[in-house]
Amino acid sequence: EVQLAESGGGLVQAGGSLRLSCKAWLFTQGDYAIGWFRQAPGKEREPVSCETSMDGSVYYADSVKGRFTISRDGAKGILYLQMTNIKPEDTAVYYCASKGSISSCRSWETRDVRYWGQGTQVTVSS
Repeated sequence: EVQLAESGGGLVQAGGSLRLSCKAWLFTQGDYAIGWFRQAPGKEREPVSCETSMDGSVYYADSVKGRFTISRDGAKGILYLQMTNIKPEDTAVYYCASKGSISSCRSWETRDVRYWGQGTQVTVSS
């Protein structure tokens, strides 16, 4: 059974930092496209970041560029999202996701995703 399991969410003050983790053994071992989405209350789920070794493409939403960094530790089978200079508008449930295929991150939309984690809540206080 394919599983993606997020952790690391919580309450953080604006300007602070947080690191999300996603246990995703299968998808961190090869060239699978894997990354993060988020969904704020009353809003649609939106892409945050994606990375793949297939063509080296990395995607960041404009709203998080320069503040968030995606990385993977293949030896541990974990995907990370390092969040810095966090803003109140970053408040959302963050989901780990994978296309489940060896592909680029040039397209990273909900329709591209085959596997989802259960989500972890990030709440930013101002």
